[in-house]
Amino acid sequence: MSGWAADATLVAAGTAFWLGVLTSVSPCPLASNVAAISYIGKGIAHPKRVFAAGLLYTLGRVLTYALLGWILASSLASVVSLSNGLQRIMNQLLGPILILAGMFLLELIRWSPATPNVTAGLQQRAGHWGLGGAVVLGALFALSFCPVSAALFFGSLIPLAAASGGSLVMPSLYGVGTGVPVLAFAGLAGLGAQALNRSFQRMARLEVWARRLTGIIFIAVGLYYTLNYSFEVLG
Repeated sequence: MSGWAADATLVAAGTAFWLGVLTSVSPCPLASNVAAISYIGKGIAHPKRVFAAGLLYTLGRVLTYALLGWILASSLASVVSLSNGLQRIMNQLLGPILILAGMFLLELIRWSPATPNVTAGLQQRAGHWGLGGAVVLGALFALSFCPVSAALFFGSLIPLAAASGGSLVMPSLYGVGTGVPVLAFAGLAGLGAQALNRSFQRMARLEVWARRLTGIIFIAVGLYYTLNYSFEVLG
């Protein structure tokens, strides 16, 4: 692997992890992580158990995103490989997709679907499954897509994974990123409730600026792809 290819792979991996972190601190996914923390925090008197539950919860998210991402990215990559023409079409589509994802992140587009929470019953049952329930809870919350997380996963991560050839690694790194708040809680379990509360307050403030910056970058890159591949202004 050449130095340029290695650098590109590292950038793609870092981007995948960052998208996961950004997802984890967005309001809706953060709420699910807080719910997960309340679940694993029941054993706060036993820090080792809390840490194990945090790891298993993150593992559930990683496995779910890895499987889903591998199916989608592999299918996308196999279609693109059929023709150079299709690859050009994908580059043309990527621009508008990134722009839409950026608009969601900047809240220029809002979508609040009034759909029932079909996983609520299973989430309640997971509470009776001990440490194994943490894996199930991670998988369930990973599948509970919100507008922002859907835009980041389907609109950004999957094209990135398909383009970089990391159809399994990139979604896995994304999954690790989405579990950061729970992993942080597990690591800080011994510091007390006040320290945890301050950490989440800082995380909420950071989320606003991180989401805005990422949204601006997405729109800028989307405009570049649109101008270059759709209108050939920069070609």
